[in-house]
Amino acid sequence: MYYSFRNTSAGRMRWLIFLVIASLLAGLGLREPMPADEPRFVLAAKTMVETGQWLFPYRGIELYAEKPPTFMWLQAASYLLVRSWNVAFLLPSLLAALLTLWLSGDLARRLWGKRAAAYAVLGLFVCLQFVLQAKRAQIDMVLVGMTTLSLWALTRYLLEKPSPWLLMLGTFAAGLGTVTKGVGFLPVLVFIPWLWVRWKSHYALPPHRAVHIAAGLTGFLLGVGVWLAPMLTTVLMSSDSTLHAYAREMLFKQTGTRYANAWHHVKPAWYYLQSMLTLWLPGILLAPWLLPAWWRRLRRVDPRYALLLGWALLVLVFFTASPGKREVYIFPMLPALAVAASPLLAGLLGRRAVRAVVWSYLAVLVSVAGMLALWLMFAPPERLQGLVEGRSMDMATVARLSWWLLGFSLMALIVMIALRRRVALALIAVTAALWTVYGVGLMPALSPGSSAKVLMDRVGQSIDLDAELAMLGWREQHLLQADRPVTEFGFKRPWVEQWQQAHAWLLQAPERRWLFLRKEAIGPCLDPARVIDIGASNRRDWILAPGTAWLPGCEVPATWSADVSED
Repeated sequence: MYYSFRNTSAGRMRWLIFLVIASLLAGLGLREPMPADEPRFVLAAKTMVETGQWLFPYRGIELYAEKPPTFMWLQAASYLLVRSWNVAFLLPSLLAALLTLWLSGDLARRLWGKRAAAYAVLGLFVCLQFVLQAKRAQIDMVLVGMTTLSLWALTRYLLEKPSPWLLMLGTFAAGLGTVTKGVGFLPVLVFIPWLWVRWKSHYALPPHRAVHIAAGLTGFLLGVGVWLAPMLTTVLMSSDSTLHAYAREMLFKQTGTRYANAWHHVKPAWYYLQSMLTLWLPGILLAPWLLPAWWRRLRRVDPRYALLLGWALLVLVFFTASPGKREVYIFPMLPALAVAASPLLAGLLGRRAVRAVVWSYLAVLVSVAGMLALWLMFAPPERLQGLVEGRSMDMATVARLSWWLLGFSLMALIVMIALRRRVALALIAVTAALWTVYGVGLMPALSPGSSAKVLMDRVGQSIDLDAELAMLGWREQHLLQADRPVTEFGFKRPWVEQWQQAHAWLLQAPERRWLFLRKEAIGPCLDPARVIDIGASNRRDWILAPGTAWLPGCEVPATWSADVSED
């Protein structure tokens, strides 16, 4: 026997949606921003709130020219609303996830009926990457919210209602996505499979072509103009070379150059296959049944499948063509694929083989969590050294992690036994339990060490309350977690320049000034005997140096550079 949503009552469906929302909310406000990326964005957003400078994001004293400020605007606005950074920094991703779920369900309902809506929402929810990104303060979940909104509007425009307002909404969302992360324009590629549908089945274009083209262009220009217009106006009216360098970096290096000639995250062409086989679990396990079913419908030129699947394929080709690859790049495909799968899932869950695959996935998930919990509990401390070393973790944190993992395993096992005849419900309940434990237990346990809060608390306790602190070779989490105002000398400036400025700063008041820096970058002018090892964090060793540790008469050579590894 299997469980379908065909006979699900409205009350039970509301409980399922409540379970989904509760697991997404679980842990909100219980942790600090953690690498990668989260501290950087929060630092920029915090600077916006404190200085009132929202147009150009800053990382410390330097302009941050790697991402547009849209996501940081959302975090800063969230803080002004809730007045808690621990809540505000995650709020944009959470709201974008809820929006994406609603849009996916609504599009499935419009294309295939009410029952498909439930499968689209819950099918997307159970895929690991979706909630993982919903619980991270990275740009990608917000980007997916915008690309899904754009695809929702454009698909409705092409298949349901040729309204220029829908077209304008779709292109506006694509434009806004473009100034959130450069690839936000991708939803407009849906017109390519639409041309194929027209060619194969002689669909007519929507009426009033000129009006519609004007609406589409206007929407996109308004979307990108939210940030691009005031930024370019300010740059063109300014003689500040740093602003001109910022504009060049954003408009060229971080867009075209980053795509065509990526300088990091260089991966082979098959990289996204491994991403799908892991992060898209358990949905990817249904590919042997979904792919033939989709192919049959494409051969019949069903425009619903042609638009969703054709667009997803174009996104995959687009990112595969670039040498730089990350698993989040293809994340915008996932909602479209969930919608395309939604009308087929009820039938697939009626198959014994499909149910066996889903049960096998749940069994492996629960077994891995349980075995990891037991290993953390009973492994000799020396075997755990590699896990805790460099992460500001202690054995008490390891114990907390093990108990949460064991609790999840036991809870999931009970759920699987209770719902042994209802595979869909078991999958949703176990997934909700996983992300609830992740948000309430695992991430708060890891947060003090990973966010550098433990390290920076130790720094604050090691120097006097009225002591002044400067940083060199710092990471964003250190500046964010410092317990006092911090002097810093740049993030990307050459090491020798930073050291020379640090020297001048320390000599002004050596008795009460301290320098926090990476141990690898200690420099030639500090007395090693007077330097304090303050601990390890984020797989790096850190030290504190009092101003009195500077060797008398020593000057940093102009040719000196720190021999440090990249983070």
